[in-house]
Amino acid sequence: MKIGFIGCGNMAGAMLNGILDTGKYQATDIIGADVYAPNREKTKEKFGITMTTDNKEVVRNAEVVILSIKPQFCEEVIKEIRGEIRKDQLFITIFPGKTLAWLEEVFGQEAKIIRTMPNTPALVKAGMTGICANAYTTEADMQKAIDILSSCGLVEVVPEKLLDVVTGVSGSSPAYVFMFIEAMADAAVAGGMSRDKAYTFAGQAVMGSAKLLLESGKHPGELKDMVCSPGGTTIGAVRVLEEKGFRSATFEAVTEVIKIAKQL
Repeated sequence: MKIGFIGCGNMAGAMLNGILDTGKYQATDIIGADVYAPNREKTKEKFGITMTTDNKEVVRNAEVVILSIKPQFCEEVIKEIRGEIRKDQLFITIFPGKTLAWLEEVFGQEAKIIRTMPNTPALVKAGMTGICANAYTTEADMQKAIDILSSCGLVEVVPEKLLDVVTGVSGSSPAYVFMFIEAMADAAVAGGMSRDKAYTFAGQAVMGSAKLLLESGKHPGELKDMVCSPGGTTIGAVRVLEEKGFRSATFEAVTEVIKIAKQL
């Protein structure tokens, strides 16, 4: 099976890294296109795949085409390639806010389309991707997409109406987490710790806490209570976070992302 990428930025790079590491595909099985010369050169040098400036060439030579371009260019690119589309091809998109109905209209024909919302931890094979598919897509097509996407993290099938929610809780959330880590590290530096050690302690604490949540199956409130000893340091910190509106700010931030995603 030949896989094609239209757009070879960071997310495409993360997916290429994961796909090739599985050993299921070789560099010769993949073709990519990018209008930006540095992206083409970097991708060619790092992964050894065939690179071109011609989006149509990718569609002509691939069974699965991954559209990993910025949302503002997606309509232009789809209209450019739609004359080359075959009914047996599968198209995977990573555009926030672009619905399956909208995509079908722009494709202008019966096309197998899967919408996805990945996140940047895919760069270290710890990504989280939500996916949904249109009516032309078969179970076999869906499994094909899951096999490809799971090479760089977890994949969950969700109803399309929840994909904007995925954007808020997962797609954009690494930014909130990085802000949290940076703030904790700043406080540690203020307390006398070196910057590099502060990032290590804060980052590992966040990663370990997430792992504990996912593997224990316990409610996050229960895990929080396990750390909060009566009259101890942690409950004091929790009191300050509640006082400063930590939960409310997080709730509103995720809600804002969902609202914006629906308007894209």
